[in-house]
Amino acid sequence: MRHLALLLLFALACGGTQTTTTETTPTVEGPTREASRPRPPLAKQVPHELRAHDQVRQDPYYWMRDDDRNDPEVLAHLAAENEYTEAMLEPLAGFRESLYQEIVARIPQDDVSVPARYGEFLYYQRVEAGKEYPIHCRRPVPTCSQEPCTDADEEVLLDANELASEHSYYDLRGLTPTHDGKLLAYAEDTLSRRIYTIRVKNLEDGSTLTDTLEGTSGNSVWSADGRTLFYVKRDPQTLRAHQVWRHALGTPSTEDVLVFDETDDEFYVSIFESKSRDFVMIGSYQTLAHEYRYVDARNPTSEPKLVLAREEGHEYDVDHALGRFYIRTNWEARDFRLMSVAPVNSGERDAWRVEVPAQDGVFFEGFELFSGHLVVNERRDGILRLRVIPWKVGERPRARGRTALPNAADLEHAHEIAMDEDAYWTGFGDNDELASGILRFEYASMTTPPSVFDYDLNRRTRTLRKQEEVVGGFDREQYVSHRLNVPARDGTLVPVSIVHRRDLDRASPQPLLLYGYGSYGYSLDPTFSSSRLSLLNRGVIFAIAHVRGGQERGRAWYEDGKLLHKMNTFTDFIDVGRHLVQEGWTTSEKLFAHGGSAGGLLMGAVANMAPDLFGAIVADVPFVDVVTTMLDETIPLTTFEYDEWGNPNEREYYDYMMQYSPYDNVAAQDYPPMLVLTGLHDSQVQYWEPMKWVARLRERKTDDNLLLFDVNMEAGHGGASGRFRRHKETALVYAFLLDRVGVRR
Repeated sequence: MRHLALLLLFALACGGTQTTTTETTPTVEGPTREASRPRPPLAKQVPHELRAHDQVRQDPYYWMRDDDRNDPEVLAHLAAENEYTEAMLEPLAGFRESLYQEIVARIPQDDVSVPARYGEFLYYQRVEAGKEYPIHCRRPVPTCSQEPCTDADEEVLLDANELASEHSYYDLRGLTPTHDGKLLAYAEDTLSRRIYTIRVKNLEDGSTLTDTLEGTSGNSVWSADGRTLFYVKRDPQTLRAHQVWRHALGTPSTEDVLVFDETDDEFYVSIFESKSRDFVMIGSYQTLAHEYRYVDARNPTSEPKLVLAREEGHEYDVDHALGRFYIRTNWEARDFRLMSVAPVNSGERDAWRVEVPAQDGVFFEGFELFSGHLVVNERRDGILRLRVIPWKVGERPRARGRTALPNAADLEHAHEIAMDEDAYWTGFGDNDELASGILRFEYASMTTPPSVFDYDLNRRTRTLRKQEEVVGGFDREQYVSHRLNVPARDGTLVPVSIVHRRDLDRASPQPLLLYGYGSYGYSLDPTFSSSRLSLLNRGVIFAIAHVRGGQERGRAWYEDGKLLHKMNTFTDFIDVGRHLVQEGWTTSEKLFAHGGSAGGLLMGAVANMAPDLFGAIVADVPFVDVVTTMLDETIPLTTFEYDEWGNPNEREYYDYMMQYSPYDNVAAQDYPPMLVLTGLHDSQVQYWEPMKWVARLRERKTDDNLLLFDVNMEAGHGGASGRFRRHKETALVYAFLLDRVGVRR
């Protein structure tokens, strides 16, 4: 599959791709390079004009787009790129393999997750030695009242290793049991296109039912009686999740009923079960607006009701418990607040009651509902914090067995859960039981492996349930992390998280890998990576630039890095890199940059804008052909991302995008050594974007630095599947970077 020899011969006969011959000119790649090396594949150019507004762009590599991914000439060129990459990295083959073995050796061969309760069962997953995929299991909730309590026998629900055995790629997700635990819906993707087939397993006799639902997002919710399954369908062309359907168990899928159709192509939909389990919630989402509907889970054929109609600029999220909707909203609150309302009055904002008011400088990330407490996740000074708020209980009549309904959040008696470090990440774990007095939360830092805690909301005590094992021994005291604030060119302070070995010689500059993203309001938090130890232990410093476009410092941080402010994302990253060089952390020759997807766009932009700043750049599945993609509404993700990037059909946004679009700004200049990775079946950033970008770089760049393009012919946006196999790409990236500084063992 990877080399496609016959297709390559076909393309050579057609003159489409010049493959790997050798040249004997001296190289600048370092000691591992020989004087003789293969030539990179040279792509043919076919005249093609792209017209927008009063401009004409020439795109001679437009021919590389093949929506069906079966064009022999395209596949042959990709195969030639892979052969060239392998040939150029052949001296590092042993190093790559040793890195891979080192990385996977840290992963526990046998492991089990912390069980999470849903109904009368505890659900969990475990992995076994040598196996790529998890085994999904459950056991009944113990009936004993005193600890310790002996667990009941394990029941294997699904073994993903068996299900994946006939597929080169396999993704299992969306495991959804019925309330009574008798049935399990699950979703499979065997192509990495994010199009899932939903199946149903009878957990009483182990049989798989004939019910098969094709073309879905993998998202499903059961009705209260477990006889009706709600699910989401994708548009087969754009892959937009746009319809909610209702399936009656035991009937053909052709008889399924359309429950909701999102006709606005800038929105997508998802469904979930409310915390109360009373409702099937239907959410419609766009960058700047949300809208929710709900269906009575006890009456699944009833029509969905609207929570609140969409309005441009109003983002809200909703859950239901204790007789009320709880709504996280940016209505009159830039950094969001929490409000509540009875369902019957949800469409009347005058009836909404403030539960947690907005706070200046505090970004309200999310919330978790319990019968006795409300827990909120808030970001202050860029760091996430968990605050526990008890309910005030008023004199109200009984409701469904409860002695009283909570009146309002008791902010006066709130408390924050203390954490052990200054810089870390924390978030909610599995908290499906409303009546529980235990909050499950997760925690990690750059020096602390991912951990799962149970926190007693009444006693204010926490119990460590599990910390990710690093096989072979790991001593967090051997590593140290820092938090910097680096001034950008406009005076804005950009947070930077850094980790390195404590015994590193800081008296002289060291190799440093700078990672960035900066889009969609996604915050890069300082978390742990066991694979990253392979860099740290070889003297590499790892740093995250929390550039604008994320949400690390609240909503304003996001808004200052999107649309007509997008250039801030790129200049922030460059300014952080220059600061790290000026302050002696590293040198330009030893400064590496890495980003993926929208972070790959960041890599493409900074490569054009400051190529002399970096010693090497790695771009994973990079979104680099911004203008062409955003002008094409048939490409997945385009239309409902206008509020992130802008709509280039409008001249103002077109002109602004043209300033930074990596593909459109490749110049006749020197570029640093670069490694570009993609997946043929990527549904989020189509393979032809990096393919065209690499071809144009080869055409225009004036240096002799290495430019490698690695294409996974069997994977999509997330790379290879499996817990071990995916680290082949990790080892490739690490070997490429370490070779830049002469480290090859």
